[in-house]
This record gives sequence, C-alpha cells and structure tokens, in this order.
Amino acid sequence: MTKRTQRMAGKKVRQMEKARKEIIREIAGLNSSEENVLFHSLAEGSLGELALFSSGKCLSHSPKFPFFASEKDREECFWANRKEGIFSLGEGKFFAETLASEKKLIICGAGHVAIATIRLGKMLGFSVTCIEDRPLFAKEAEKAGAGRVICEDFAKALDSLEGDRDSYFVILTRGHVHDQICLRRILEKPKAYMGMMGSRRRVAMIKKNLLEEGFSQELLNSLHSPIGLKIGAESPEEIALSIMAEIVGVKSAGKNTIGYSEEILDAVEKEEKLVLATIIERKGSAPRSVGTKMSINPLGEITGTIGGGCAEAEVIQKSRELFLENAPEGLLYHVDLTDDAAAEEGMVCGGILEILLERY
Repeated sequence: MTKRTQRMAGKKVRQMEKARKEIIREIAGLNSSEENVLFHSLAEGSLGELALFSSGKCLSHSPKFPFFASEKDREECFWANRKEGIFSLGEGKFFAETLASEKKLIICGAGHVAIATIRLGKMLGFSVTCIEDRPLFAKEAEKAGAGRVICEDFAKALDSLEGDRDSYFVILTRGHVHDQICLRRILEKPKAYMGMMGSRRRVAMIKKNLLEEGFSQELLNSLHSPIGLKIGAESPEEIALSIMAEIVGVKSAGKNTIGYSEEILDAVEKEEKLVLATIIERKGSAPRSVGTKMSINPLGEITGTIGGGCAEAEVIQKSRELFLENAPEGLLYHVDLTDDAAAEEGMVCGGILEILLERY
C-alpha cells in the first residue's frame, strides 16, 4: 500500500469515526418521551456501524450501515422487524437498544427520610433533585449530595420540571397540605414512578380530594402508597432503603436498556480516541445487564463499569487492539464467567457476556 493510499484510507476511517461520534452526540438531545432506538450492526464488514431512530423515523446512520438503500428501508424495514437485543434481518445481524435517558429522582421534602433517600439515590446512580421550601432544610439536602436543590414553593418548583419516562417522583413533605399540592402537580406529568409517604387515612383523604377535582381513579391508583417495599422498616435509613428498592424494581421492569449516561456522553465528547464497551447479551447471573456501557481511552482509563473484576480487566486489555494502526473499527468479545479459570480467579457471579467493542 502506497503512502497516498494509506493517507486516503486513514482519512476515510476518521470520517467514519466522526460520523459515529456525531450520532452518539445526538442522543443527548433526544426527546425522552419518544421511543428512541439505536441499532448497532454486528455484521462482518460493518461491525459497529450505527443507526438512530426516534418514534419510527431514522434520524441518522453511519455510512456503511446495511439495508439503507431507500427511504422505505429507513422508515419501515427496521421499525417493522426490530426487537430489543440481538436479532437477524436478511443476512445481517444487529443489536437494538431502546434508549433510556438518565434516571432522575425528584424528592419533595428534605426531612430525615428524604435526606437518607437522597444519599441512597445518589449511591444508586440517580440524578437527584430535591424540592424544599425551608432554606435550612434545603441546605441539608445540598450537604446530603442532591445534584440540584430547588428552594421555593412546591407548586412553583414542580411546575418548572417537565417529567418524562425516566423520572421518579417521591413525596416526603412535612404535611398533607404540601403532599396534596405535590401530588396534584405530579399526576399531570409523564413519569416512571410516583410514591407518597403517609398513613392510609391521610393518603385516602388526599386521593378523595383529587378524585373530586377530576383526576381519574386509574391515575390515582398508580400512586405507590404506602410507599416502599414491606420490609418492616423503622429508621429513616431503612425507610429510604424500602423506597429505593421499590423504585429499582419499577425501573428493572421497564423495557429500556441502560442507555448513555452523562459521564459516557462527556467521555465521547472530550476524548480524541476511545473504545466503547457495551454488554449486548447476558446469560446466567452475570453482574450487569444488557446495555451497560464503559468507555476506555488509550491510557486504559475508564468511565463507567461493566461489572468490575477480572472480566472487566480482560475487556480493557482487549480494547487496546482497537487503538493499533489498521485495527478494525469494532470487535465482539466473549466473556465466560462459568469456567474453571473464572472460578479460580474468584469470579463467583457466573454467567456469560457478549461485549461489543466500538472505536470512536
């Protein structure tokens, strides 16, 4: 290969990497109330190429993505045949992920239970917003680690939040008057979850009032109250645990895969070169679910995690191959946590993972 040919090939690869990066950047601006789906080609010759859909419409796709010869293919073929996870279409093989936005935990109130819920929600990876109209209590929410604290009237604060399918609302105010104000606003918003702490009598009274205002019984029945799983919780920390356990259960029952966190999107934006590792298939009791992502830069520094341990170390090592000259644009890597070698290394989770490695 002549130097001129090498330069042309290198330029083409950079253009294709740039196109894929642009598609990932688009994800940050998607309307989370729509059904957003990202397709990854797994076929030889187009591994790692992308196509982004929103509510059945193809927004963009990378140059080598298969089956896009016509407008009909873009708008109908994939949408009609796709299913979440790995699937085949014609001679091609693809991974489809229904994208979730960042999980948002919105807590109304900043009392003892709310403070414990803020800490646990942050630990579990939620973006935490706390609404509290008392400045001293709002300060405590900041100290507990809430990413955003809105210190003003509950109704006004909730009016400023739109809500979406990844919003989880928790009402933990100091009295039923404030509870009813919060619930009235939240009922009108799109959401994944709404829960309210309170006695059965107090909750029944609030529901009755809102039913008389015109809210439907079906909508009111979707309220989780008494809030949290029944674990015999007594202390603020135990009640927070029961609330977050219930929320995690609701989240896990949804069909969205993990999606792209702000940290991953920032890494794609800031790093000149990186490899994105995505779990595209899981069998058995592997620690992380399909769609979980981790980025690796040329220095081996990571953002996110696909489960830690020796398996993650293997994936980091394998990703280095994609930074070499004339390396492929993507790789599929098989991780088996069930064999004897895995057991000797202490990887007790078991299970099998298929990892897609894509270079950006």
